[in-house]
Amino acid sequence: MFDYTFHWRVVWKNIPELIQGASLTLQLTIFSSIIGLLIASALVLFQQSNSKYLRSISSIWVSLARNTPALLQIYMAYFGLGSFGIHLSSYVAVLGAISFNNAGYMTEILRGGFSSVPKNQKFAAEGLGLSKLQTYIYVIYPQVLRTVFLPMTNQFIWAMMGTSLGIIIGLQELTGMTAFLQSQTFRPFEFYFIAALIYLFIAKAVTLSATLTAKKFLRI
Repeated sequence: MFDYTFHWRVVWKNIPELIQGASLTLQLTIFSSIIGLLIASALVLFQQSNSKYLRSISSIWVSLARNTPALLQIYMAYFGLGSFGIHLSSYVAVLGAISFNNAGYMTEILRGGFSSVPKNQKFAAEGLGLSKLQTYIYVIYPQVLRTVFLPMTNQFIWAMMGTSLGIIIGLQELTGMTAFLQSQTFRPFEFYFIAALIYLFIAKAVTLSATLTAKKFLRI
């Protein structure tokens, strides 16, 4: 049962390929987080709009993103849209699906951040002569940032994990590249173990950086 000989040399020989896969993972994570945040910012404004139409758009988006599997969202982007003649590359499909998912969760994070700021602070700031824009820049946004910064960091890490689903449509991000390499060398344990360590390292590095940033600049 335990008669197994480890062969790490073959992994070290393929470290450049693993780094290439990890770079693609980080690229997808960063881009999908930025796109998701931009969309989420708009969806939060839609929630506060007097337009029933805009509020409905935000509600439907959040519900779909949060209550359907990310795997299904990738399938819809890659295979579903293809039924209508819209053929996306595996990269674009994963980027679009993870961005869509991020936007739903980030909208709720932002909504919680704005809800945490007492409404009387807005009225007080306006009473002191601040314009609406100044009120948001100097009073509202700093408090919202302190509330949402760490949850957004957690969402960033979740997005990184979500990119691994790209393997199902042939994308060679870190998990996809690892699967390809182990299929060529027949050393699954060694390759998946190193891939897990790379994911762990990235996640811990992001968490530590966010924590230090929050303590130094946001005083959380």
